[in-house]
Amino acid sequence: MALPIEDYALIGDRHTAALVGRDGSIDWLCLPRFDSPACFAALLGTEDNGRWLLAPVGDVEVSRCYVDDSTVLETTFTTPTGVVKLVDLMPTGDKRADVVRRLVGVEGTVRIRHEWVVRMDYGNVRPWVRRRTLGGEKVISAIAGPDQLVLRGPRLPRKSDHRHADEFDVHAGEELTFVTVWFPSWIDEPDLLDPAPRIESSLQEERDWLAGISLPVPHADVVRRSLLTLRLLTHEETGGIVAAPTTSLPEEFGGERNWDYRYCWLRDAALTLESLLAAGFTSEAEVWKHWLLRAVAGDPDDLQIMYAVDGARRLPEDTLDHLPGYAGSRPVRIGNAAVSQRQGDVLGEVMIALEQARIAGVTHDDNSWALQCTLLERLARTWQEPDHGLWEIRGPRRRFTHSRAMMWAAFDRAVCGVEKHGLEGPVDEWIRLREEVRAAVLEHGYDERRGSFVQHDETDEVDASLLVLPLIGFIEGDDPRMVGTIAAIEEDLLRDGLLLRYRTQTGVDGLAGDEHPFLACSFWLVSAYAAAGRRDDAHRLFDRLVGLVNDVGLLAEEYDPVHDRMVGNFPQAFSHLALVQAAFRLGEG
Repeated sequence: MALPIEDYALIGDRHTAALVGRDGSIDWLCLPRFDSPACFAALLGTEDNGRWLLAPVGDVEVSRCYVDDSTVLETTFTTPTGVVKLVDLMPTGDKRADVVRRLVGVEGTVRIRHEWVVRMDYGNVRPWVRRRTLGGEKVISAIAGPDQLVLRGPRLPRKSDHRHADEFDVHAGEELTFVTVWFPSWIDEPDLLDPAPRIESSLQEERDWLAGISLPVPHADVVRRSLLTLRLLTHEETGGIVAAPTTSLPEEFGGERNWDYRYCWLRDAALTLESLLAAGFTSEAEVWKHWLLRAVAGDPDDLQIMYAVDGARRLPEDTLDHLPGYAGSRPVRIGNAAVSQRQGDVLGEVMIALEQARIAGVTHDDNSWALQCTLLERLARTWQEPDHGLWEIRGPRRRFTHSRAMMWAAFDRAVCGVEKHGLEGPVDEWIRLREEVRAAVLEHGYDERRGSFVQHDETDEVDASLLVLPLIGFIEGDDPRMVGTIAAIEEDLLRDGLLLRYRTQTGVDGLAGDEHPFLACSFWLVSAYAAAGRRDDAHRLFDRLVGLVNDVGLLAEEYDPVHDRMVGNFPQAFSHLALVQAAFRLGEG
């Protein structure tokens, strides 16, 4: 049975990532890429769906942390007979998909249980497993279809009941290193690299990335961890930024709101880029800009809201009926049908991020500006059409206020490109469209009776996304209309002090069931409080939200304040980028 979501930590190599539990079990790993099929899928099923366990036998106390400013995880197990440390990482920089696990004896003697249960294709396929010799080293290999995993180590587990398992003692002063190596099944003699220098080079590479970065913000340590997490979710070669490394961790335990987030949403990626730029990282903007150009190349009418890590467009949604789901939450989905949705806010997010990149001095690119102009031509034709909104509703399309405000932002940043940066474009036309969109938002997206902006033009319901209006410059944060909107959102959407996205009871999203407070929305409220001059409220809420991170500084998509549990895909880029942005808002005053 999977652990509570908050009991996992993340390791990765910026090509893929693994979830490591406090119990020493790797319960989720897709190889060789974020969106590849999982070979360890116990997270969404049982240990029979694949896991890699290294942990003491019997009673144990656990503490863990990341080593310095890195994503190298160190777990300390204290038992009645001794203490042992487990160091987990996926080495970076060598474009290999390897997992390194090192046991270090600290005190006494500790009995260790080792289980290596490989199941390809999301825990569905039992591979052909054999012992063999590679480069003079005895290993265990597991092969199925295109994938092969090789286990290396000083003591290889024995086959028992369709799994490989073993127990052995680790004494003080001993170091035992185990490595799982992925490579294509048709390569018979892969290179087996020495893990020791790769551990050190990975640590140094990540230390160097944050070295010299000054963060004049509250809770700077948590912000640094969030920045490292966002980087870990960015594919090293393509520049694609995934929303999360997991699929189908539920928004409601036992419910159907289970989605695959292992893809690159333009919105989430743009917001991540804004967070990295705020902290002074510009090279990431350059790489992501090139990913964007490749991904959306072609007819602007074919623009999608999300793509695969490599820019692929087809992400058909399917269900994995052999998996029972996390906490019995079914269906387990792979792919995402929202890929075909129209979400009118996306171009606004992209234009804001690219404008911030220009301000930060990222090299101007004629191709990038040409793409922006072409996408704006399409927006000029379609901005009045309804859409599915940023929450990807599966009900009827609506004219969402947030979507239209972001369309305003798209035209506004285009005007900035001409007036502030000397780029060429039909600025008079963009100014006219900017004002038309703004007038439509103020006329149809604002309810005079309630004194609040509303979710869409056919309701008086509010939506947490309205909190971004002052953050993008659409309206001043202390404007009475915005003050009234914050009050309405507090009245309707606060649950135990944390913020829902919207009221699911209205049926707007076309789905059954409920969900928990959405952490990014609560961070938006922090920023909105600050913009409205309610800085004490902003700091109080930010302090509470930062207190929700798990023991290694990670956040899921949502939080259940009643049972003090994380909910949804984990770790969630949206939560971490909103944390970073809120911190910088608070650091401004």
